[in-house]
Amino acid sequence: MKKLIFAGLTAVLISLSACNCNEPTKVACVGDSITEGAGVWPQSELAYPVVLDSLLGDQYNVLNLGRSATTMLRDGDFPYWTAKEFSNVFAYEPEVIIIKLGTNDTKPQNWDAAKYESSYQAMIDTFNTIPANPQIFVCLPVPVFETKWGINDSTVVNGVIPTVKKIAERNNLPVIDLYEPMLDKGEMFFDSIHPDAQGAAAMAEIIAGEIL
Repeated sequence: MKKLIFAGLTAVLISLSACNCNEPTKVACVGDSITEGAGVWPQSELAYPVVLDSLLGDQYNVLNLGRSATTMLRDGDFPYWTAKEFSNVFAYEPEVIIIKLGTNDTKPQNWDAAKYESSYQAMIDTFNTIPANPQIFVCLPVPVFETKWGINDSTVVNGVIPTVKKIAERNNLPVIDLYEPMLDKGEMFFDSIHPDAQGAAAMAEIIAGEIL
């Protein structure tokens, strides 16, 4: 009888040691300069993914995979697809992916609604091949408070946001709205495009509220 009990306990211990029961959930933040933390110093402490990591606690491990100037569009002027951060998503094997791409896609030389939609769908399909079968969250972009470098709020509102919602519905994905909650926080955007440390923290709080 004692041998049977010992054997049973041994099996349980082996099973527990083999699983990742105590491993934190890996979260990958995919995005452009707003995700990377452009203009926020130090990025390693104040970019929104870093703040998000703190808000989510020890049960989560958040990796900042933002890359400045990138687009969702595969043929944009700097596609996220070609950045090393895109490859790093797969190397990280996250269980949660947060996508926030679209701001740079609003530039006149980039914007094409059909191509944006097909590129977005292709990225989701590609991320769905990750063995961890990640939960994907799609973000509505933050507002653009003044047109700069071709980045404009009109395309965000009339192009990007409807497309992201359409993609989310088609794929049954949760949407994180970073547009409406940030509309009255223009003072937190130091150049009307990028959030400062306060703005990044506000974004992190919104996203954390959707994940937890």
